[in-house]
Amino acid sequence: MYPNLYFAFKDLFGVELTGLKLVNSFGFFVAIAFVISAYVLTLELRRKSKLGQLSYKEEKIVVGKPATLSELGLNFLLGFIMGYKLVGAFIDREALVDTQSYILSSQGNVWAGLIVGGIFLFLKWQEKNKLKLDKPEERTIRIWPEDRVGDIVIFAAVFGFVGAKIFHNLENLDELMADPVGSLLSFSGLTFYGGLICATIAIWIYCKRNNMAPIHVADAMAPTMMLAYGLGRIGCQVAGDGDWGIVNNNPKPFSWLPDWMWSFNYAHNVLGEGVPIPGCQGPYCAALPQGVYPTPFYEIVASLLLFAFLWSIRKKITTPGVIAAIYLIVNGIERFLIEKIRVNTEYHFLGLSPTQAELISLTMIVVGIGLLVYFKSRKKTITTSPAR
Repeated sequence: MYPNLYFAFKDLFGVELTGLKLVNSFGFFVAIAFVISAYVLTLELRRKSKLGQLSYKEEKIVVGKPATLSELGLNFLLGFIMGYKLVGAFIDREALVDTQSYILSSQGNVWAGLIVGGIFLFLKWQEKNKLKLDKPEERTIRIWPEDRVGDIVIFAAVFGFVGAKIFHNLENLDELMADPVGSLLSFSGLTFYGGLICATIAIWIYCKRNNMAPIHVADAMAPTMMLAYGLGRIGCQVAGDGDWGIVNNNPKPFSWLPDWMWSFNYAHNVLGEGVPIPGCQGPYCAALPQGVYPTPFYEIVASLLLFAFLWSIRKKITTPGVIAAIYLIVNGIERFLIEKIRVNTEYHFLGLSPTQAELISLTMIVVGIGLLVYFKSRKKTITTSPAR
């Protein structure tokens, strides 16, 4: 396991770069998932725009203005924080004994912050100065849906993270009550469905406000979200962030299957869970005492296959909303099945013991089937309606 990129580079290349301790492996792969998914979403939104399913929105902007003090100040502040923390981490090799404590502390390098902040300020001034006009002009421009992918990604990241933290803490109220501040500020402990629900609401509102038909955007995002989920799960597997399965002592069914794909002990996991590893010193020196199902790996494979499926049928299905409905169904089925061999908090009522993910995945399946029937019947009604 590689809790952060420092350990990956040290093991794979024999290079020790202390600053890489700031780059959590899970966060790294989530960032990659966002970048790749943003590109895929751009392609799909552009295709739908060409089909006439999505349209542009005209907005007025002022061009030719010099950089304002607020713009320069904001860029300097961003650069200062990056230099103070990131560059400072590479300079001070002892700073990252506890990565999370370092990020949330006042530790850093002032000179690195001032230098990087100054560079950011100069670049913003130079950018604005190149476009400066003697007399600023007001112009009307057309902004297409594919031009808003950056905003959509930011909304998905911010509201997805907030929702994931909220749902995780609701699922683990004992941890929240024991350490409220630590639970809320911790970088671990994220519930995918919480992020999905909150991000969906935020993006739906954003689409309505920007002349983007939410139903077509939902269809475009369906395969994208499946892809992002699969790529993000790579981070879970690499870091060993606790999303593993139950103990698996069953004999391996296929001889050609690598041992770790069947039963894995997640040595050096980011949570430090398990028993001490003999001879190992440091914060990530534990391994699970018994092998468990590597459920993140199973979800990587399943999600990428489901992405390929959704991507392959997106042009064949022309009824709006159907792709989104199918996504809800297959995503719900995938997650419901994986919960059967995954470690998770259970609720107890009416003699049942479902997990939060099982309840939400079942809801997704039911809602997806309902929407599929609705969209199909709606198209049939429209198709068979007499012309006026």
